Amino acid sequence: MNQTKIEILDKGFIQVIDKLGDDLTVVNSARVSFGKRKEKYDDNDRKLVKYLAKNKHWSPFRHMLVQFHVKAPEFVMRQWYKHVVGIETTSSSSAKDHAWNEISGRYVPVTDFYAPDNWRKQSEDNKQASQGSIEDQNAAKETFESVMRFVLDSYQKLLDLGVAKEQARMILPLNQYTEVYWTASFQAIMNFIDLRDESTAQWEIQLYAKAMKELMLGIYPETTRIWFEVNTK
Repeated sequence: MNQTKIEILDKGFIQVIDKLGDDLTVVNSARVSFGKRKEKYDDNDRKLVKYLAKNKHWSPFRHMLVQFHVKAPEFVMRQWYKHVVGIETTSSSSAKDHAWNEISGRYVPVTDFYAPDNWRKQSEDNKQASQGSIEDQNAAKETFESVMRFVLDSYQKLLDLGVAKEQARMILPLNQYTEVYWTASFQAIMNFIDLRDESTAQWEIQLYAKAMKELMLGIYPETTRIWFEVNTK
């Protein structure tokens, strides 16, 4: 299939590498109970998908899989990985179906770091959120850049001294970029979007969730549209 890629932040992206199934996959998975199989999608299929989503019949949605290549700052990936950990440790989870492989700072030096172009204020009514922008953007930028210069210089000095990459990386900050291959079922992906394309989620991860939603509308247009139609009421 043609690869689809969306650039995010200053150096990040999300790219579709591969996928399994199409909009008919859901309805054919559901109708196999009756020994039936459709070849062409129609309004009856839309009604069935809506019924399945509305009544939380999840298993047919797990037959559609997408493999993504994601490059994002480490602090974004830490939030993202919570979805994987939660699913793997909860056998009864309604969104179980993940595979996750990540680039290793033990094997390759870390070279890319996220630099925000806006410094947000701490929210006054939400301890974990931000709101608006601070007034002195230049001071925040200069402080950030000063720290980054020191950290990157120190990291390189450790490597030049022959220190192993697995140890030298300990001093690196959470704005370092990392890359993963994430393969997940349609339902697991929708669960991620539902939780992260939301106003209280951190702004950076919202961008990834919105991009993923756009990609899913391109891969499974009927199923994705119906899913959000049902779950945003």
